Amino acid sequence: MTGSPSSFPFLINGDAKMTQPDLLQGSFDPTVPTRIVFGNGKTDSIKDEVQKLGGKKVLVLSGRTVAEKTDSVRRVNDALGDLSVGVYSNLPQRAPLSTAVEAANMAVANGVNTLVGVGGSTISDASRMIAVLMAEGITTVDQLRRLGEDHDMLLEPDLDGKELPLQVSIPTTLSAGEFNMGGGNVLDDQAGHKIRVRHPRLHADLIVLDAVMTVGTPDWLWLSTGVKALDHCIERLYTSGNQPAIDAPILAAAEVLFTYLPKSRESDGDPEARLRCLVAAWMSMMGAPNFATGLSHAIGHILGVKYSMGHGYTSCVTQPYVMEFNRPVSAAKQALLARSAGLDTRGMSDDAAAEAAARAVDDFIMGMGMPHRIRELEIPEEDLPEIARLVLTDGGSRNNPIPVTTVEQVMEVLKAAF
Repeated sequence: MTGSPSSFPFLINGDAKMTQPDLLQGSFDPTVPTRIVFGNGKTDSIKDEVQKLGGKKVLVLSGRTVAEKTDSVRRVNDALGDLSVGVYSNLPQRAPLSTAVEAANMAVANGVNTLVGVGGSTISDASRMIAVLMAEGITTVDQLRRLGEDHDMLLEPDLDGKELPLQVSIPTTLSAGEFNMGGGNVLDDQAGHKIRVRHPRLHADLIVLDAVMTVGTPDWLWLSTGVKALDHCIERLYTSGNQPAIDAPILAAAEVLFTYLPKSRESDGDPEARLRCLVAAWMSMMGAPNFATGLSHAIGHILGVKYSMGHGYTSCVTQPYVMEFNRPVSAAKQALLARSAGLDTRGMSDDAAAEAAARAVDDFIMGMGMPHRIRELEIPEEDLPEIARLVLTDGGSRNNPIPVTTVEQVMEVLKAAF
């Protein structure tokens, strides 16, 4: 692809090497009808938006930190006016079963038909599980735990004819979990694993992107979840589930994140930069659910649950090293990312441009003061073999462009990242 003027060499004739011979074969399912409203101050019109959907009684969901240390939840609740029956703000990171059940019971007792989540991925993931608990009449932790045990921790309920509450998400981070479709999860904190739920009706009906709602989000969380959004872009670019139709928006999203994320710290006082990053996080998920994630997400899933760690930080310490691992079969795609990072790749081979892209990602992470080594997260080196074993249980290992089937392969990446 040396000197190629095209950003999409896989769609034209030329000397680009096809790293996936069947790239232009596959299928693309239509995405769900989620309405997305974006713009600073748009939350002020949330009542009208909810009423357009048919919302009548609303329960606001959030974590305690967002509710108590920022003004976001109060603003949403005030804007909802008499639609709101109250706020449930006891959903911590990786919401445990007990809080999901408690929130569902509160919603049912108040005749709620709409859930409005304010926060990051934990809130949107938990909200979808809460919706299922409401529809299925699950009222106790024991009921939910038994269902999880009976179905290998993956619930696939029959929701035909059952009423689900409307789902509204107002993100305060860049993790983009609100754009996940078809599932949710909560943590069984006693057993140390998640219980997941999957159904095509589990998706947001409305998402509001408003940088005003991110005021108070600490820089470490904002910036690290921005790296998580970049992780979405990178893995969707070259995993086995890659779709040609989504390469353009995810490369554009990566360019926006490289450009605006370092300028969007709260101290910068630039709401426009923060809004651009929120839109980039949305673009990083365009085309959902028509994609798969790879090894970086697989490692992140394990580190997140095992060490109660945010997925923003896990992306910071895994992605550059996973890119290096995958370079032999994805150099042409990674070379495209180098351009999104602002690098001049003219005259460079795909391999050289891909190597430069991985360096650019690492420099980007370090330049914002984020961790870029596993050891910086205080994870003991002796834990790596067990982490590697667990990573093989995650679907991202199989979807990786180089299928990961052995502990040795995972250890290669973990040792490089340590």
